[in-house]
Amino acid sequence: MQTRAGGDERSGPMLQRKESFSLLSSSEKWLFNGKRKQRKRDVDSLSLCSLDINEPSSKRVKPLSRVTSLASLIAPVQAAPLKRIGQTLQRSISFRSVCKPEIMSPRPWSRQIAPANTKRRDSKLWSETFDLGLGHMLSSEEIKRQEAIFELSQGEQDLIEDLKLAKKAYRDPMLKLSIMSEHELNQIFGTLDSLIPLHEDLLSRLREVRKPDGSTDHVGHILVDWLPCLETYNSYCSNQVAAKALLDHKKQDHRVHDFLQRCLESPFSRKLDLWSFLDIPRSRLVKYPLLLREILKHTPSEHPDRQHLHHAMNMIQSIVADINTQTGESECRYYKERLLYLESGQRDLLIDSSRILSCHGQLKNNRGVKLHVFLFQDVLVVTRAVTQNEQLCYQLHQQPIPVRDLEWEDLQDGEMRLGGSIRGAFSNSERTKNFFRVSFRSGGQLQMHCFQASDAFNKQQWLNCIRQAKEAVCSAECEPQTAARCSDCSAECSQMDLTDLTLTPVET
Repeated sequence: MQTRAGGDERSGPMLQRKESFSLLSSSEKWLFNGKRKQRKRDVDSLSLCSLDINEPSSKRVKPLSRVTSLASLIAPVQAAPLKRIGQTLQRSISFRSVCKPEIMSPRPWSRQIAPANTKRRDSKLWSETFDLGLGHMLSSEEIKRQEAIFELSQGEQDLIEDLKLAKKAYRDPMLKLSIMSEHELNQIFGTLDSLIPLHEDLLSRLREVRKPDGSTDHVGHILVDWLPCLETYNSYCSNQVAAKALLDHKKQDHRVHDFLQRCLESPFSRKLDLWSFLDIPRSRLVKYPLLLREILKHTPSEHPDRQHLHHAMNMIQSIVADINTQTGESECRYYKERLLYLESGQRDLLIDSSRILSCHGQLKNNRGVKLHVFLFQDVLVVTRAVTQNEQLCYQLHQQPIPVRDLEWEDLQDGEMRLGGSIRGAFSNSERTKNFFRVSFRSGGQLQMHCFQASDAFNKQQWLNCIRQAKEAVCSAECEPQTAARCSDCSAECSQMDLTDLTLTPVET
């Protein structure tokens, strides 16, 4: 299931990789113990060395495929890994990353590579970067404050390197080799170019106020002045849903697929795919409140910078909330435009008026049919994913269900029987797990749908979203009624003649 903004897991197609670990064959088990241990060590070394693309080795190493067309275009880039946050924009996208990505079937032209963990940058600490002698004159709390300020500055530098890398190693070569058109690249990369000077400006300001010994006294006023620039993120984040969909579609082109695969195998990528680089700005955006909170936490109450930090904290929370709202509305519009109606009777004004997509993702019914379910703010829509004009769309499978009429039930594992007598009889317990039921009345008849989530966590997320959507609808419907009753009471009270009231004293 997918919800917003985007733990840090990525939804969408991923390349299927084959395991290539070296193992001893059964025919070699007769060797003496000493020889077997030595051979096992050699095999382990081979497995590890096969993942190392930098250091030469005399051992038998499976060679990596050469990068020919890319090497002439891209100069070596010394950048490295992004410190990822596990938080995403706290809205609908935040829990959509729970959905397991759809695995792309291997193609005859695709090259399989050994699995490797994502390489990350070595963490740099303020106390390890500058003169340690200064640390003896600072309190432990002040050292923590300097570390937090340095992390803010270092993060800006890493972000700038990654954004430049995305442009230099991906966008420019694909345009030069005509792998994608300029229009398609503009859609995928959005306003990424405009973000680079924005963060270079902040990094420059932070370095200007840094003393020769590496310490920094004040950053609050810089942040208060700079944070309004983050409004630029509105257009970038709002474009991400459409950009991801287009990128996934273009991966079906063998030239795009091969180019991205070569990049993934190259050292400069640090085992990060293109979408990981495109999603870095959003990850950085939601980290600013955490960074400012950490600086504020270690700033003494009497410090003159504290007032500015409080102001900056309020500003960034407001900015992130606003971007979060606009990104959610953009995502909601994107999916509404891709709904296909088999008949006009399936159209519902509740869908057209929805501005919030609480969650969506793949579920199965009790017959094992894969469905794509959307929970908008006022209506639940059950669809099937189809392809139309080479574009992924969603065809309505059932009549939309108003949230106000929706009831739900968590089914215990094993309680649900799968459809079909033969199929149900031979099904194992794993296939009857993680079911929940939704029901509603239509035309005086009770109708029910049973859905199976991918795991227990995914099921709980669906139930939580349905409950919250139901509570929001009920609350919205109750408010006008309450206001009307209060208005009626006020009118009655105003018409009463208070002079006719007899006050009775109360004994105390």
